[in-house]
Amino acid sequence: MADKTHLTRGLSPKSPLTGWLIAAGALLLVLAAGTFLFLRTGSSLSVDKTENVSVPALLSQAGNEQRELGPLVPVEEFIVNLIGEDITHYLKISISIEVSDKETGQELLERMPQIRDAILLLASNKTFEELYDLHGKKQLKAELLVKINEILVHGSARSIYFTDFVIQ
Repeated sequence: MADKTHLTRGLSPKSPLTGWLIAAGALLLVLAAGTFLFLRTGSSLSVDKTENVSVPALLSQAGNEQRELGPLVPVEEFIVNLIGEDITHYLKISISIEVSDKETGQELLERMPQIRDAILLLASNKTFEELYDLHGKKQLKAELLVKINEILVHGSARSIYFTDFVIQ
């Protein structure tokens, strides 16, 4: 009768080679999945394939797209009641307003009672559900920017920055 050890030579669960093969297979699976996702979604930099653009050129173009930050005018903190049926919710908010130039910043300071009134009216007319997600916060920023620019006579407000935003 033949020796059974010759017939069962192969990979046993206790073989050191088995562990290495499993690890290599897992690594290949992860690499394949990552490659698939990368090719499916594409990279964050999109380049027209007909252009011959180098990476340093792309980086310098990206740096040129940023504009200079205008003067910032801080607005004191607000605490307002939000619209609600059953539960009372509060919004604590602080903002800074970026303006086009120093003269507009001075006008903004002179018109601060009007600006604060507009912010209070807009913010207190929101519900908890409207402000809870990112879209609601961006919507509030856009509405505030429009309202502030309606108040200003000279220059304009460029952007609104939340420096404190707490909903309770």
